[in-house]
Amino acid sequence: MPELPEVEVTRRGVAPHLDGRVVTAVTFRHRGLRWPFPLDLPALLVGRKVRGTGRRGKYLLLRFDHGTVIIHLGMSGHLRILELGVEPQKHDHFDLVVGRQLLRLTDPRRFGAVLWHADADGPVEQHVLLAGLGLEPLEDVFSAQILFQKTRNRSAPIKQVLLAGDIVVGVGNIYASESLFRAGINPKTQAHRISLARYERLVDAIRIILAAAIDKGGSTLRDFIGADGQSGYFQQSYFVYDRAGLPCRNCGTLITQIKQGQRSTFYCKKCQK
Repeated sequence: MPELPEVEVTRRGVAPHLDGRVVTAVTFRHRGLRWPFPLDLPALLVGRKVRGTGRRGKYLLLRFDHGTVIIHLGMSGHLRILELGVEPQKHDHFDLVVGRQLLRLTDPRRFGAVLWHADADGPVEQHVLLAGLGLEPLEDVFSAQILFQKTRNRSAPIKQVLLAGDIVVGVGNIYASESLFRAGINPKTQAHRISLARYERLVDAIRIILAAAIDKGGSTLRDFIGADGQSGYFQQSYFVYDRAGLPCRNCGTLITQIKQGQRSTFYCKKCQK
């Protein structure tokens, strides 16, 4: 599943091609993906100018004067900028045309989404899919103090708390494993047992790991393709994720794999306490 870095890489890739451009056509090729498409979107957008792009967690936002298009890439979706006239393929479900280029959503498994939030319904942050999201991990408002305070009554393992997304958003399975390794925290540790000092290391690790992934173009998951059609390559830098049975890059101990909440967790028993 594309995680926060993949969505941010995509946003940065498409933004120069969309910002300030006027929409000339909108095309749907199915009734919907995870949810039905807003079939009035062509009437709402054609002739309107894209005022900017944004991101909230794993949701890409295309802002207009009268509302916002909300796009989620689902399990296997990706967006690309293409020249007008490129023939759609089987899994190409949505086109937003701006002049001689178009933004195309490809989603083989159809777990993604294209939705509309009108400004008349309030700020887009109040949309039902966004309202419950936690803090953005790369913004200053996210801090060790907040993470410490909000976990005092949380007995769940710290990795599960990170994945829940209600305290901090966008720290998915890959980056949670990598961040916990960098901070030296065992992913099975109950969240309320972690000290403020250790949360300070974890917050620093989350920021460093996510920023590095964005700089390197996201992760080379099988289905992730950036807006320029190129896969990211953060996978080359993994310390624990998907390295079960291989020696730890720090100490040589074999990396352990366990299941937490139906997701695979990777960690070093020696480096992470």
